[in-house]
Amino acid sequence: MDSNYRFSADVADIDRDQVHRWISEQSYWAPGRSRARQDAAIDGSRNFGVYDTESNKQVAYARVVTDGVTFAWLCDVFVDPQVRGRGIGAVLIEGVLAEFEPLGLRRMALSTNDAHGLYSRSGFTALAIPETWMERIGNPSA
Repeated sequence: MDSNYRFSADVADIDRDQVHRWISEQSYWAPGRSRARQDAAIDGSRNFGVYDTESNKQVAYARVVTDGVTFAWLCDVFVDPQVRGRGIGAVLIEGVLAEFEPLGLRRMALSTNDAHGLYSRSGFTALAIPETWMERIGNPSA
C-alpha cells in the first residue's frame, strides 16, 4: 500500500453513511441492511478503516465482534471497488490483526465467499473440524 492511505482503529473516523452504502447496496452478505441496524452493528463492535490521506475519504472498512478474551468474529470487510488491487485489503486485515494480537485470543473467525487468498496470507485457514461448527439463521435481513 502506498503512503497515500492510513489505517485507523478510531470509531470516530468511520464514515457511517459510506459504510452503510457499501454494506447495504454492494455487499453480497447484507443487501438491504437498514441504516439503524448498521449503526447498531457499528456501535456494538470494534471498527477499523483505511483512509485516503489527501481527501480523508474512507476506502475500506471492517468490524470485529469479540469478548476481548477468547474469541473474535471478523465481519463486514469491504474495500471500495475503485481502489481494489492496491493492497488496501491486506493493510486493513493486518491492521485489525495487530490490534488484537496483544489480547492473545484463542481464535478469530470469519465467513467469506471470496478473497480467500487475502485471508490465507494473513494466517486464516479453513476450519480444521467444520462439522463442529453450527449456525442458526434468524432474521435474514439483519
